[in-house]
Amino acid sequence: MEVRLATSADADGIARVQERTWQAAYRHVFPVEELDRGGFIQPQRWRDRIARPPKGWTTFVAERDGVVTGFTSVGPSRDERGIGELYAIYVEPEEWSTGTGRALIERAEAELRRSYTEATLWVLEDNPRARAFYERAGWSPDGERKSEERWGVRAPEVRYRKRLTGV
Repeated sequence: MEVRLATSADADGIARVQERTWQAAYRHVFPVEELDRGGFIQPQRWRDRIARPPKGWTTFVAERDGVVTGFTSVGPSRDERGIGELYAIYVEPEEWSTGTGRALIERAEAELRRSYTEATLWVLEDNPRARAFYERAGWSPDGERKSEERWGVRAPEVRYRKRLTGV
């Protein structure tokens, strides 16, 4: 398995991983019929974001045998000035607990550390697997919460924070 900088050619793989992860991880949160319908993650959006990223954004992919098995995106915080944010980390469900997620979060943190001493991330409150993963990596809830609606469901999210210096 290799972690490398994403290219626009990875957009289909990134969208596939993101959608399959939602379908596996969020069945208890969002309507199953919407998840199973698919098509809710658009490869073109990823192609554009990678080709012309917002200022400071970087996306990495994990690849095994030429196939994208996970990805992560990082950049400046959307909430606070002067800190970084881990925007996304998704791993193919078949790759869970294989080290792919660990390799991606380590690469994401290394990239964030280049510009920031602290970073945040948002995770669904009702996502115990992801929350445990972040906590094992040294991230902690900071007390902030938000809730956005999707498919008629308001799914609460909690924010995690990590100091990146001295790591």
